[in-house]
Amino acid sequence: MKFWSVFSLLFGALAVTAHAAPAAVAPMTLKDVMALEYAADPQFAPDGERIVYVRNSADPMTDQFRGALWSISVDGDDHRPLVQEAGGLSSPRFSPDGRRLLYLATADQRSVLRVRWMDSGETLSIEVPGGNPGGPVWSPDGRHIAFAMMVKGPATTLAELPPKPEGAQWAPPVRVVDRMVFRRDGQSFDPSAYRQLFVVPADGGTARQLTTGDYDHGPDGNAPAAAWTPDGESLIFSANRREDAEREPNDSELHEVDLATGQLRVLTDRYGPDHFPVVSPDGKRVAYLGLDDRLQGYTVRRLYVLDRASGESRLLSGELDRDVSAPQWDRRGRSLTLSYDDRGDTLIARIDLDGRLTELARGLGGTTLGRPYASGQFDVAPDGRVAFTATTPAHPGEIALVEDGETRLLTRLNDDVLGQRTLAEVEEIVVESGHDGREIQGWIAKPPGFDPSRKYPLILEIHGGPFANYGVRFAAEVQLYAAAGYVVLYVNPRGSTSYGEAFGNLIHHAYPGYDYDDLMSSVDGVLARGYVDEERLFVTGGSGGGVLTAWIVGKTDRFRAAVVAKPVINWTSFVLTADATNFFYRYWFPGLPWDYPEHYRERSPLYLVGNVTTPTMLLTGESDYRTPISESEQYYQALKLQGVDTLLVRVPEASHGIARRPSQLMAKVANILAWFARYDESVPVPPESPSAEGAESP
Repeated sequence: MKFWSVFSLLFGALAVTAHAAPAAVAPMTLKDVMALEYAADPQFAPDGERIVYVRNSADPMTDQFRGALWSISVDGDDHRPLVQEAGGLSSPRFSPDGRRLLYLATADQRSVLRVRWMDSGETLSIEVPGGNPGGPVWSPDGRHIAFAMMVKGPATTLAELPPKPEGAQWAPPVRVVDRMVFRRDGQSFDPSAYRQLFVVPADGGTARQLTTGDYDHGPDGNAPAAAWTPDGESLIFSANRREDAEREPNDSELHEVDLATGQLRVLTDRYGPDHFPVVSPDGKRVAYLGLDDRLQGYTVRRLYVLDRASGESRLLSGELDRDVSAPQWDRRGRSLTLSYDDRGDTLIARIDLDGRLTELARGLGGTTLGRPYASGQFDVAPDGRVAFTATTPAHPGEIALVEDGETRLLTRLNDDVLGQRTLAEVEEIVVESGHDGREIQGWIAKPPGFDPSRKYPLILEIHGGPFANYGVRFAAEVQLYAAAGYVVLYVNPRGSTSYGEAFGNLIHHAYPGYDYDDLMSSVDGVLARGYVDEERLFVTGGSGGGVLTAWIVGKTDRFRAAVVAKPVINWTSFVLTADATNFFYRYWFPGLPWDYPEHYRERSPLYLVGNVTTPTMLLTGESDYRTPISESEQYYQALKLQGVDTLLVRVPEASHGIARRPSQLMAKVANILAWFARYDESVPVPPESPSAEGAESP
């Protein structure tokens, strides 16, 4: 479903297509962002013969990615729209008998539950006054729907004003904050709200609140709010109900609530997060994710199974040194299907109750368009077939099916677009770190029409997190940089996930640091191949990548120009202004800033600003609560005082997900390329890219 087909001139041959692609005509352009689509959240019908999924497309009139529900048979035929609305649609879930489809419809930042009868197409809207339901889950008998929703409590007040005169227009009242964590990035400011669990009749009616108290119940976002027991009498969910939950943010437990009585029972008891419960078909076991918290920056998330009768839990994924995600039971309760990241790829695997692991598929992802981060969803049919969102560097998420050990694509949503563009070829690179000889994995994206006898400029693009990973996935930003004539290098330095707990924890209380050596060694590894001009190196990164970019220009002048996106510049000010103060000071540092000032200072790029000579631009969302724009502002002013060429590009209404809207993704790439072009006259600004002269600078 293309909204902007006039701009559907994109890349050349798709690496995963079995048929011959048409001849390539041009590299990717900024306008092509509005033509991209991606599949998300596939769900099998109970008979396993059809898949419903969310088809996301950019709407240039509203500047949003909008989801519609589409249906396709497992043989790849009969691909058709099911539900389309002006707003976005998400979270499709079949009723247990397959006769109805539940989903969320979102418009004007407000969501409603909808139930569609599959035979007639009739739809029921279930309004939930004053809230935005999330993570809806059918009851086993299909009569009820559980969901999570933020519930406002009474506003904290301190003083009262005299009554205003009738008709007077006074300023909005003051807002008094008494919580440590009172705002969440990308969400509205409401210090009185907590997430609670509800249940509502599936044929409409009044929603009943099941949990209360000043605690968040169930997960954030559209993950399942809770798991039903097979008898439909209880819900199992995760919550941190400690009295000191604000100071112990990572210690959640599994709880069970009895729907008839409202009585709560705690199921787990260990220091660390326990979450994402899934109940076995016979109701005897609960699989869940968790870890023993040792206050490390990174600890591998593992799979456990709880016996409901005895209350005993046992570790199931102990042999797998990787983070486990999204477990699903098979229909007989003898194994679970799960996903995990491994060396920059995301795998789907099956694990039996003895912990034996069988790989099913690779390439899960493709639901983030900008940079090559891990993402994606999958679902398991009653007969064990798996539907998932599949990606490669050549395409965003498509629906793929795993059957009899083989994987095949069912959709090709971007053939009309990417089939008309020459994509950057992506190649793996592995180097030894100059610090300790440790193996560091990365990828090189080569410009369309790459000629190894030429000398190209290079962009080092650094991932955030820092506990995250890049990999063999589609990334519009990487493709656009390559289309502009750059070799693009992206790397998983120490601290990255998908290489095990020891590798990820190498930066515990030491970030940034030796990850700098990993990145520089990777740049040297590309230079050794002979096709990059060592005098034309550029560097950028966002969030944790912004930290490392600022660290790099404070350590070396080998780069012609840099763009520091949504960074942390001063760890003290960051810890005290970010939206997770209670987490960062305990897990990323040995303690409070005033108790360990040397840790905060020695790892802050601000204190290297005296070394900086590299022209360095800042790029941050004005509504970023994760790495507040005050971090960028202080670095901008420091660079100004130092006499370094700089600009501050502020993105209005953007949170930490700075490129969440299509035009924001385009603006990010356009301004980065324009800044680099200032310092490399041989690389022209693409014609779609506005000059960075218009960027806002205080």
